Amino acid sequence: MATTPMMPAAGEGNQVAVPQPPGTDMTGICFRDQLWLNTYPLDRNLVFDYFALSPFYDWTCNNENLRMRSIHPLDISHLSKMTGTEYMLSDVMEPHLFVIRKQKRDSPEKVTPMLTYYILDGSIYQAPQLCNVFSARIGRALYHISKAFTTAASRLEKIGNDAENGSTAFEPKVGKETIDFKEVKRIDHILASLQRKLPPAPPPPPFPEGYAPPRTAEGENDSEAQQAAESQVPTVDPIIDQGPSKRMKV
Repeated sequence: MATTPMMPAAGEGNQVAVPQPPGTDMTGICFRDQLWLNTYPLDRNLVFDYFALSPFYDWTCNNENLRMRSIHPLDISHLSKMTGTEYMLSDVMEPHLFVIRKQKRDSPEKVTPMLTYYILDGSIYQAPQLCNVFSARIGRALYHISKAFTTAASRLEKIGNDAENGSTAFEPKVGKETIDFKEVKRIDHILASLQRKLPPAPPPPPFPEGYAPPRTAEGENDSEAQQAAESQVPTVDPIIDQGPSKRMKV
């Protein structure tokens, strides 16, 4: 396995990515190391070394144990004999797309998927949870349905008001079908009742084992001490663009 360059110390001017706790939701950021991409080819043999430079990498995984023993971190013959957290390369379309799955291994045959990451043209992303995707799409669909009922009810109400005020805009003309305003009011009543009965978006299903949802603002403001500590943490750029990274010393 080819070796990758070591990152200089933080005092030499390079900004080091702050590692996140395992299972943290980081779907809002991406990682890209252009210097590494200009130096090494992105293929199935070196893609894990590139992934290990990102803040998505869990240094306590079994793959890092194999790297310390100079064994390829994706060697399934060794990973299957271990238990705990590991990464597997599930899909490959060299050199553009690589899909890496984080999973928990309980036995050589039993594994539990946890998270999925993908490397698209050198940029690393965390894939969103399927429950979050369904929740977002259902909520968006319910919003548009509710908005459509509101618009339809308001327009029908306007038609009924114009008819009661003697408006001539809807007077029957020769050769055209007349409007039954009783039927219009009945449809308006049906639409209004359906709008009131429209349920809110259902809550998303529980997160899988080992996954920690993003912390809310309420949880972060529990105490003044936490606020003071968090105010000192430097802001992380949504797109992390760094030089060659440094492997963690264990």
